[in-house]
Amino acid sequence: MTKFRLKKGDEVIVVTGKDKGKRGTITKVVTKDSKVLINGINLVTKHVKPTKLNPRGEIKQVEMPIHISNVAFYDGSTNSHSKIGYTFRDGIKIRISKKSQTTVVEDKKWYKNLRIYISPK
Repeated sequence: MTKFRLKKGDEVIVVTGKDKGKRGTITKVVTKDSKVLINGINLVTKHVKPTKLNPRGEIKQVEMPIHISNVAFYDGSTNSHSKIGYTFRDGIKIRISKKSQTTVVEDKKWYKNLRIYISPK
């Protein structure tokens, strides 16, 4: 199974395709298909048939997954895309932006809980 460095909540920029240059946040990662669902990116028109609950039917815009190779992590400090790397600080593995060497902000509660179990060496 492939390990992805992009996670839910990361801000990404589309590198190729019809939405090239657009930015958004990842709402879902589909590991089975190596795709990500990005808020407001890759919108497709879907025609919904009439049903008992919706007797008129409708035409609506739906976000579709985009392949993970077509997006890159967006680094706000350099205003461009960057690769994600890992480093250890105080015995904890932290994600960093390789271009600017700044840490990628994660859920702070998770780090506090992790510090309890891992002591620095």
